[in-house]
Amino acid sequence: MKKSLISIAILGALSNVAMAQSNVTMYGIVDAGITAERGGINGNVTKATSGAASASRIGFKGTEDLGSGLSAIFKLEAGVKVDDGALDNTTNRLFNREAYVGLSSKTAGTLTIGRQYTPYYEVLRDVADPFALGTAGTAKNLFPVSSTSAVANVTTGTRNDNAVVYKTPVYAGFSGAVSYSLGEQAGDSSAQRQIGASGWYTNGDLNVGIAYNTHNNDTATIKSNRNGHNSLVAVNYDFKVLKAYAAFGNNKGQNSSVVAVPNAYSALPYDNSENTTNALIGLTAPVGPAGTVMASYTHKNDKDPLNRDADQYAIGYSYALSKRTSTYVAFAKIKNKNGAAYTVGNNTEAGTGDKAFNLGVKHSF
Repeated sequence: MKKSLISIAILGALSNVAMAQSNVTMYGIVDAGITAERGGINGNVTKATSGAASASRIGFKGTEDLGSGLSAIFKLEAGVKVDDGALDNTTNRLFNREAYVGLSSKTAGTLTIGRQYTPYYEVLRDVADPFALGTAGTAKNLFPVSSTSAVANVTTGTRNDNAVVYKTPVYAGFSGAVSYSLGEQAGDSSAQRQIGASGWYTNGDLNVGIAYNTHNNDTATIKSNRNGHNSLVAVNYDFKVLKAYAAFGNNKGQNSSVVAVPNAYSALPYDNSENTTNALIGLTAPVGPAGTVMASYTHKNDKDPLNRDADQYAIGYSYALSKRTSTYVAFAKIKNKNGAAYTVGNNTEAGTGDKAFNLGVKHSF
């Protein structure tokens, strides 16, 4: 009897160790609501929207304990559209959001390979923007991310394909990341290449982030394109009664600040600016035990001769029904100047005009 109990105890212990060594999690976000857009050349648009606050998705991530503080990790994440049930996928990619595998060490950091967020995007989302790049108030409306060059098909600032990313552990509040994305163009190892880096500092209620991203606009056949460069400095501080945000970005070179919808207000060709800066100030404030108000002002300063500046004013409110479910409402307006063509979009859409309103619900699992 005693031997049997000992055997059962040993088997149970081994089972627990095996479970601890390998772990796979299925997760996702389901976000849907109503969006009303105004001011575009084609008139008003009211529609059901998937992912206005956070892109709807389903994903799988896992870790395997390799011992001595080293783990194997992976992530596969696909975008979905709640409004019609389709894949959120215009480029024939199943795992269009993220897909990577790598190794993580508690002392040496994390190295991953695959399709991943750029360091620039993560600083903008997690430090700079009170809307966390969601709803009509997203900083993406004026900051240069989620744009695709018509010349070189370079996606600037959001995710990189073929990326090798290294992230350091946190040392006394400091951490950093470096990203190198191979262009994979025949005969030219630098064409379509992207390089990014970021540095973070966290100390209690203070968060500071800096980031840089450069992309090569050459293709296998066109070699005379100029590189684009984007840099960003962001800070937020939680005063408890409110959390304050500020950010400044500098954008130079070809495709460094691409307008998401060039024909939003005119059928005429639109030439993108190659020398701009961005500035943002904003806040979030708790309202009662479950509510949060968000607000921001963002300015685009165009230093090219046409001086096509833009200003965005945004306000929103979210209410947590539970730890996993929340409702939200948001409104933003962009004032375009001298023929600028920026639009009010949201987390997943570029928008069609200079004003937009969102009302929706989000559930995480």
